[in-house]
Amino acid sequence: MNATRPKPQLAPSLLASDFANLQAEVERLADSAADWLHCDVMDGRFVPNISFGVPVLEAIARYAKQPLDVHLMIESPQDYLQAIRDAGASSITVHYEACPHLHRVVQQIKKLGCKACVALNPATPVSLLEDIAPDLDMVLVMSVNPGFGGQTFIPNTLRKVAALKELLVDCGSAALIEIDGGVSSDNAAALVQAGADVLVAGSFVFSGGDPVGTLSKLRQQVDEVAY
Repeated sequence: MNATRPKPQLAPSLLASDFANLQAEVERLADSAADWLHCDVMDGRFVPNISFGVPVLEAIARYAKQPLDVHLMIESPQDYLQAIRDAGASSITVHYEACPHLHRVVQQIKKLGCKACVALNPATPVSLLEDIAPDLDMVLVMSVNPGFGGQTFIPNTLRKVAALKELLVDCGSAALIEIDGGVSSDNAAALVQAGADVLVAGSFVFSGGDPVGTLSKLRQQVDEVAY
C-alpha cells in the first residue's frame, strides 16, 4: 500500500439495523471493526423515503463509541446543519443535487467543526466537483439510487471512483472517497483498488445476524487489498 494513503475505513449503515433495539445494535458495534457509524437522514422529499432525524441521532450518539458519519438526504440541508452537529455528528454529508449554493454550505459545515462531505447521485458526473474539491474532506459516491437500503450495486461505480480519484489528485484535494450502496464482499476489494477510502455497508452487515463477524471479515478483505 502507498504509505501516504489512509487505511480503508468501514462505516456500517444503521439504516439496516434493528430499530427496535437500536441501543443494543450501537453498543455491540463498539468493539467491532467499524471505524465510523453511518447515519442516513431522509426527509421523504429529496428521496422517496423517511428514516430518522435529530432525536434519534442524539440517542445514537449517547451510546456510540465511533464517530457519527451523518448523510443528509434532504432538501435545504443548510437549515439543519447546526442541529445535526449538536446531535453528535462528526462528519456531515450533503448532496450536490440539493445545494444550489454548495460552497456556502460546505463552509457552514466546516465552521461547525465537522468534516464536510458532498454526495453524488449515480447520474451526477464527478466533473461537477472540480471547483469545490479542494474544500472537501470527503466525497460520497452513491452506488445505488438514494432512498432505500438493500439495492443492487451499480457496476459503473468502479469507473466513477477511478475518475473521481484522478480529479482529486489533479485538484490537489486530500478528500477521501466514500461509497454508499450495495457494498459487500463481492465488490469491496475492487472498490478499494479503484480508489475508495471509506465503505458504507448496511444490509450486507446486518442481514446475516452477526454484524461484528461480518465486519471483521470485510476488514480482513479490504486490508489484504490495501497493504
